[in-house]
Order: sequence, then C-alpha cells, then structure tokens
Amino acid sequence: MEEGFDVGARLRQLRQEKQLSQRELAKRAGVTNSTISLIELNNVSPSVSSLKKILDALPVSISAFFAGDEPNHPSPFYRASELTDIGDGQLSWQLVAARRPDRRMSILHERYPPGADTGEDMLEHDGEEGGVVITGEIEITVNGEVGLLGPGDAYYFDSRLPHRFRNRGDQECVIVSANTPPTFSDGGQELHHA
Repeated sequence: MEEGFDVGARLRQLRQEKQLSQRELAKRAGVTNSTISLIELNNVSPSVSSLKKILDALPVSISAFFAGDEPNHPSPFYRASELTDIGDGQLSWQLVAARRPDRRMSILHERYPPGADTGEDMLEHDGEEGGVVITGEIEITVNGEVGLLGPGDAYYFDSRLPHRFRNRGDQECVIVSANTPPTFSDGGQELHHA
C-alpha cells in the first residue's frame, strides 16, 4: 500500500462511521474477526481481493477508500512518488490520480514479480480494461481463452468476462493499463488490478 497511507486507521474510521463492530464487518465480508483486527492494527497488509471483500461489505469502493484531500485544481502531472499503490504486497499496482475528484477512469502502472498470480478464482467486474506490456511476459486468461503477451503486446476486454493474470516467467512483468469505470466494481466479486 502507499507509503504513509494508514490502511488500518482508514478501515477503522469507515467501519465506525457505518457503526459496525469488527465482528459484524467480518461476518458481512466473509473473513475472520482476527483479519479485521490485524488489518486495523496494521499488523498485516491485506491482499487486494481481501480488502475488496471487506470494502464491498461496507460498501465502499477502493477508489473512495484511498481518496483523500485533493486540491480544487489538481495538477495534471503526477510524479512516481505520488502514485497510490493499491497492490497487495506481492503485486504492485500504482494508481494515477487516486485522489482526483470525479475521476472517470483508472490508469495503473502494474508490476508482477515472477510467480505472481491474481488467483485461481477468475475475476469478474463491471467495465472494460486494456493495457500494454512494457517488459516481461504475462499470461492472461479471458473467458477460457489464454494468451501469453510480451513487450509491446496489448489486451482489451469486457471485465465482466472471467479473467486471470499470471506471470509464469522468471522476470518481472510491467504493464501500463487503464479501465473504466474507475470504481473497481463496487458490486463485483473480486478485483485484480483495475
């Protein structure tokens, strides 16, 4: 997660705003009480899919979770250090303009280390997504069709189709991607990177 962003405190704040106990939030999200407690204490960094399940139970989008105060007239430029990492500790997904009000798309700089996988459960959520591989290789499965993409190769698909991303190679894969809408599918089951 973004350096300096207090995931635990933000989750506790949102849970308390909704007047939910840790136990009730855990029950709604389908996770253990200790998971909520450990995240709020910042003793564990939640995976993107775990955080998504918890936020769906509130309900709060990942965009809203990471949103903070942005100037009324935000700069059109973002330094690398200003990108918000919404990855899970293994995968790095740096979101451009995370705090920009009324953002209508998500642009991400993604890093998949060797062996990284979005998980055996296929992902499905509203919207469309696309990207270009910058370095390395990524195996993408979309609705049963498998493609191995390398530098310069690209993808674009309807995010409602079941999909999965895996780095089966021995070097890091870097992708620049975009998706719309930027809400990370508030009502979806899972999330991989957009």
